[in-house]
Amino acid sequence: MFAATKRPALSGAGQDIQRGGMQTDAPQEHLGFVERPAGVVILGGAHGTLALARNLGRAGVPVWLVTNDNPLPRWSRHVHRSLSWPGAADSSAAAFLLKAAEEHRLRGFLLIPAADAEVRLVSQAREALSEAYRIILPNWDRLRWMCEKPLLYQRAAEIGVDIPPTYAFSSLEEASRAEIRFPVILKPNMGGGRDQFSRAKVIRADDRSSLLEAYRAAADQIGFPNVVVQELIPGGGESQFSYAALWHEGRPVAEFAARRRRQFPVDFGYTSTFVQVVDEPRVIEAARRILASIDYCGLVEVEFKHDKRDDRMRVLDVNPRPWSWFGLAAAAGLDLGGMLWTIAAGDKTGADGARPGVSWMYLIRDVAAGLRLISTGRLSVREYLGSFAGVRAWATFSLSDPIPAMADIPLTAWRVLTRRFLKIQ
Repeated sequence: MFAATKRPALSGAGQDIQRGGMQTDAPQEHLGFVERPAGVVILGGAHGTLALARNLGRAGVPVWLVTNDNPLPRWSRHVHRSLSWPGAADSSAAAFLLKAAEEHRLRGFLLIPAADAEVRLVSQAREALSEAYRIILPNWDRLRWMCEKPLLYQRAAEIGVDIPPTYAFSSLEEASRAEIRFPVILKPNMGGGRDQFSRAKVIRADDRSSLLEAYRAAADQIGFPNVVVQELIPGGGESQFSYAALWHEGRPVAEFAARRRRQFPVDFGYTSTFVQVVDEPRVIEAARRILASIDYCGLVEVEFKHDKRDDRMRVLDVNPRPWSWFGLAAAAGLDLGGMLWTIAAGDKTGADGARPGVSWMYLIRDVAAGLRLISTGRLSVREYLGSFAGVRAWATFSLSDPIPAMADIPLTAWRVLTRRFLKIQ
């Protein structure tokens, strides 16, 4: 069933590497490149891209940005130059990147996809793009087992990692007859879509009629096979945990667990707003098993939700790219972006563990989330104000790079206006 996927022994990722003092001695494959990379090209992304660009820029690494979506990272002084392009879904996307390598002398640069569609493009076109760029990301035959949720859940179940109860429908008729435990959620099988359902990320259905209505609308946009229906796991952002790491040659170079204390909206978060480093070995162990099953390499976040009903950590998603709260890693003592650059240069790298309790905040969204939680009695004013004590990283704010924070306020207002009220995608 998994013939296309290389599956090494799990002990190579979990038992041979200690959480403190992890390192890799394996040389980087340069794919024909002799010299060290002269810079980095980041494709797409928003807050994670901004944090990555800042980390690399402060280290003196030239950063180029290629995007057709969120302009926020362009405002950073650490972005050397930005290029506009048709987007990762365009048929000419790979050709654009190859041409850009020649025209702008980017040959040998490290290429980092920072959004879902960009990840898929680079992974699928990895062989062709490797003629011009260094790439630390699995090819699509392996990576699709992490990016396509039905395959992820199939793989997780096979290796003994818990998943949310998931329903397999292929038509409205099947959904109308099936035994279902409500409430349920509907979500696309992959991220990166431009349709309304994919941008919403999650739709809740509390009964069969609302399920069928939402299922029909979602299927009209992305097709019945691409709609995932799952039982809703109780709890909001406080029940969500993540594994954040850098992997190389099927092994973790640096890793830590974090908890999404708050999100916006508060029940089904479009984005994290307050994330904190925590000690949660179950998340680390489960994520290692999943990633080792495809011999993973590169940056990665694996999302879990704690099911209080049976005290299990259930895997939700794998994000093989910089994630929104990527800046928390460096603030907690693990500069994952800098380590990725070091690996691309062929040098050894290692790290101690992340500092527990260190937090990241997306202030303008977190204020809205905090007010909502306070108004419903789920959070006190004292608790909310106390959460600022551990914040060491902000989504946009930086004294040495202030413009992105100023630009984010009108950008956020525009996104809310166009997507929530005007329904413009």
